[in-house]
Parts: sequence; structure tokens; C-alpha cells
Amino acid sequence: MSRLEAKKPSFCRSEPLTSERVRATLSVLKGIVTSCYGPAGRLKQLHNGLGGSVCTTSQSAALLANLPVTHPILKILTTSVQNHVSCFSDGGLFTAILCCNLVENVQRIGLTPTTVIKLNKQLLSLCTSYLKSEACGCRIPVNFSSTQILLCLVRSILTSKPACMLTTKEIDHISTLILRAFLLIIPENAQDHIILGKSIIVPLKRQRVIESTVLPGILIEISEVQLMKILPIKKSDSFKVALFCVSLSGDLSDTGEGNVVVSYGVSLENAVLDQLLNLGRQLVSDHVDLVLCQKVIHPSLKQFLRTHHVIAVDRVGVAVMEPLSKVTGTRPIGSLDSISPSSYGSVKDLCTAKFGFKHFFHIIPNEATVCSLLLCNRNDTAWDELKTRSEPEGILRDDGCTQTELQLITEAFCSALESLAGSLEHDGGEVLTDGKYGHFWSVQADSPSVVNWPDVLSRCGCGLYSSQEELSWSFLRSARLPFVPQTCLPCEATDSAGNLTLDCFTAKLSGLQVAVETANLILDLAYVIEDKN
Repeated sequence: MSRLEAKKPSFCRSEPLTSERVRATLSVLKGIVTSCYGPAGRLKQLHNGLGGSVCTTSQSAALLANLPVTHPILKILTTSVQNHVSCFSDGGLFTAILCCNLVENVQRIGLTPTTVIKLNKQLLSLCTSYLKSEACGCRIPVNFSSTQILLCLVRSILTSKPACMLTTKEIDHISTLILRAFLLIIPENAQDHIILGKSIIVPLKRQRVIESTVLPGILIEISEVQLMKILPIKKSDSFKVALFCVSLSGDLSDTGEGNVVVSYGVSLENAVLDQLLNLGRQLVSDHVDLVLCQKVIHPSLKQFLRTHHVIAVDRVGVAVMEPLSKVTGTRPIGSLDSISPSSYGSVKDLCTAKFGFKHFFHIIPNEATVCSLLLCNRNDTAWDELKTRSEPEGILRDDGCTQTELQLITEAFCSALESLAGSLEHDGGEVLTDGKYGHFWSVQADSPSVVNWPDVLSRCGCGLYSSQEELSWSFLRSARLPFVPQTCLPCEATDSAGNLTLDCFTAKLSGLQVAVETANLILDLAYVIEDKN
């Protein structure tokens, strides 16, 4: 028997942000996420040091999931970012970098956290109010009669994922498919409140990216043996469908908990099989054409249904149950009792398909609000990457102390945003801003110190404006003239640019809020209690 150790007392640290270990670890985390940020972000290879696979990525979701974070403060930061990404699927690196910048800048100026937190909230409120206002020039109007802006958004996201290893032609192809999949899930008879359908990603690894496609309806992967048993499929105007979420295997373990009373001489297995066959007879008498089961169908029931020309597909999985219910209009059947006629649904057509080395059963709906995006890529790593957005209270102090303190905090907040913008430059170059639009302009590291900027610059970071306009430039983080934001862009301004780099507005706005709120939470920590057992 092993020796039992006495329980160790919990370890309590006061003012955790003053620890050099915390500051160093926070700086390392910031360096990792900063180097991955933006269209020119660098890749990272993550390995746990004890064996297992190597993760190659620049995405925040994969990055933070594979980083061994142990300190409670860093866990707060990474968990907040992961929760944001799980909701919006974008903006994780932006959120993490801004949060780190805010915490580091407050440590640098050395002011009391309480004052900083209150003013951070006020500055966040001002930022969000401006971003949501009609005067905001950061937003691009989307005209659904033209797909150009939507394509630019998708292309921007794909371009910023170098681990996908996509060529320009492949990026254009995947962008078009993703946009087509989005348009397919919009209902044709949309009212004021649109309820989008669902797009299902079907993986097909070790295939050419250009072979990816999008199809209306649902693709269910089946084996070649199952395929031969299904064929041929009779032609019909519509197919009646029954969808089961309960096992049809006859296994008693699927019946739930409780006592089973069996009379003497009665075979329990035969009794269950008889019930399954009775269910099959009802399905045949109700003229059902297709039986779909989330779990397993008993071989005898399968044979019975096949004899009566009813297609039976089992093991479809829980992931596609909701889309199947939407596509077929059925209510999933959860018992072996008599089936209500209202539980049945229908689909427009059924067929089989083969993509690469996989066989699929294709269910085509009457109204295409569900589609399948067949996503191909060369290897597992590239496919995984492709698959994966109040007023301060109290009395003000006199003699100018309050004003200078507010100035320091405001400069720290603005500096955090400036540093975030500078993180987009990864090759040692300089970052300029113009005095008219306030846009980002990147200058190569080998550019001469005295230069006519329009000769060196081409277009701004997002691609909307040209350097040939009459603009004045200044270096980021340097003194500049007062800047008056432009009003909301007209639609004509976006039509003149062919290749824009865009971000999801909702994800970016949420990322800003999460970053500031998480930084405030970290700054507000007075004690950290760790259980050492």
C-alpha cells in the first residue's frame, strides 16, 4: 500500500500582477499571439514535449487549446478568448493581444487599478458607441444584390490562415463555395426576422482543394456495401421519410433503466424482434420510402424493409439529427410504439454520390435551407486549419492631478490599440497612418528615410484607398495633427476597390468588449489562491 501524504495547504498570493513570473509569462503569451496576427501572421508549431501530434497553426482557437497554461491569471485570459471564439469564430488574436496590451500598459504607468478600471469602462463605452453609430467610417455597407463585399470578407479570412496552404486560385474557389453555402441557407420566403438554415461541413482529406463543392441537402457517408444494398433507388415525385432517434437494434441496454418482468418460457430477444418487425410492418403499410436512424437498425429489420423496397440507413449520428429534421420536416421518433402519421416527413429526391474515395447518400430537400459543404484539402493539418469573432463615480481631485491621471490612463488605452495595429507588421517595416481617413499603411523595412510616400505606398491595409490621393502621413505612435473621423462610407466607395481585406464587424466589436472586460477583471484581482494538492 502506497504512503498517504498529508494534504498541503492552499497557497495564497497577494497582488499577483506584481510577480515577475506573471509579467514574463504574460509577455511570452503576447509575443506568441502577436506574431500570428494579421494577413502576414506567422505559423506556430505546438508540441507537448511528451509525444503526440504536432499542431501547426496561426488560429487562436487551435493555439490556445494546445498551449499548456497553468497560472490562474493566464487561464482567465485564455478562457475569455476561447469563449469569444466559440461564439463568433473570429477575432481571437485581436482580443488576446488587446487584453495583454491593456494589462501591460497599466503595469507600466503604475496607477491604482480601481481608477483605471472605471476609465477603461468609459473609454470602451465611447468606442462602442462610435462603432455602432451611423457616423462610423470603419464599417463597410453590404449590398446583397452584389457578392463582391461578401467575397472579400471570406477571402480575407482564408488569406489570414497560412496553414491552410491555399493558392490564390484555391482561395477564390473556396470563397465562392462558402458564399454559395451561406446563400443556400437563407429561406426563399424570408420575413422581417430571418431564421437561417444550416451548413454542414463534410470532410474529405487528402484530396485536391479544387474538388471541393457545395450541394443542397445532406450528404451521409456510407460504406460501399451499404451503397450496393440501397441501389437501385426508384424514381418518385417525393419520398416519405421516418427519422428515428432511438436505437432499432433490439439491444435491451438501450431501453433505459428499470426492472423487466419476463414470463416463463418467453424469449426476450424474440419478443423485442417481433416488436421491431411490427414496427417495420407499420412503416410499410404507411408507404414510407426512407428510414433514417441515429443509432443501429437490427439486420432482420433492415432485411424486412429492403424486401419491401424501403431504404434503411442507420448510424447517421447525432450531429446531423437536427438538420435531418429540418430537411425532411419530420419529428424524430423516440419509441417503438405505434407511429403517429404527423411524425413522417418528405424529401424531394434521393441519390448516391462518390467524392474521392468516399461514398455518400444524398438527401435533396423540397426547400434548400440546409446544404453540405464538401471541403477538401491535401492533409489533416491543412484541413483542420481550413475548418477552423458609465461614467466614473466619486469626487474629482483638484489642482490638475485628476486631469493628468486621466490623461495617463487614456494614453495607456490608446497605446494598447496603437500597439495592436502595429502588430500587423511582421517584417521589421514601419507603419504609417494618413491624416484624412486614419487608415493603416505598411512601409517595407528597406525603404529610404527620406522619400515621397505616394511613390512607395500603393493602397492602405484594407485596400480601400490609394496613395495617389492627396494625403498626409505620419508614423504610428508619433505626434500627429488632430484627426476628424470620416462619416460612414457610401456604397460607391466600395465598388471602386477590387480586393478588400475585411473583418467581421460583430466579432471585432465583441472582441473589443471582451478584451477590455477581461483586462479589468485581471487588474481587479487582489489575491490568487492555488490548491497545491
